[in-house]
Formats: sequence, structure tokens, C-alpha cells
Amino acid sequence: MTAHSQALRAYGQASSSTRTPRGVEYEVFARITHRLVAAARKDPKLQFPEIVRAVHDNRQLWTILAADVAGEGNTLPQQLRAQIFYLAEFTFSHSRKVLNDKAALTPLIEVNTAIMRGLRAGGPPK
Repeated sequence: MTAHSQALRAYGQASSSTRTPRGVEYEVFARITHRLVAAARKDPKLQFPEIVRAVHDNRQLWTILAADVAGEGNTLPQQLRAQIFYLAEFTFSHSRKVLNDKAALTPLIEVNTAIMRGLRAGGPPK
């Protein structure tokens, strides 16, 4: 192992341990939203599997969020928890429409982007 690879490994470990939970959430939203944007640019008839994967990943994220805000140990304000849960329900409903070719990906992208703005602005801590 070279000194360079050892330095990269050491730095990588240090940088990952300094990330905040909010920063990690932002990164996950950014990655999934990027996939939704890329899928939205595709021809649904030709690239449907890519669209399905992006929607599936987004639904998984929102399933985790819904479970988290529904839990008793969540410290977010009750109203914010309810709003996030509502957005999860909207995401599930709209995703079904997208997968049935009855809606566009744009509203899912917009919801995720709004959440990312909130995470960057530093709303209530988790």
C-alpha cells in the first residue's frame, strides 16, 4: 500500500465521521433527486427501467422518513413530523401514477428539492 492510498483512506475516514446527520440526509436526497432528474430526461418508452429504479429508490427514502417521523423517539416538532408524513403519502401516491404512465416525475423532484433547501437552511435539528 502506498503512502498516497494510506492518506486517502485516513482522510476518507476522517471526513465521513465529521458529517452531520443533516448533511448525510442532504447527500442522500441529492443523489436520489439527481437520478429522478436524469430519468425525467429519458424517453419513458425506451428507458422505463431507469425510471422505475429512480422512483423505487425515492420511495424507499420516503418510506424510511415516514417510519422515522412516525416513531415515538423522533424529536422533530409534531407539526413538522405530520407535514413530512403527508409528503411521504403524496410521494407514494404520485409514484404510482408515474409508474402507470399517468404523471410526470416533476412533482417528485420538486418535493425533494424543497426538502433539500430546508436541510441546507438548517431548519429544526433532528
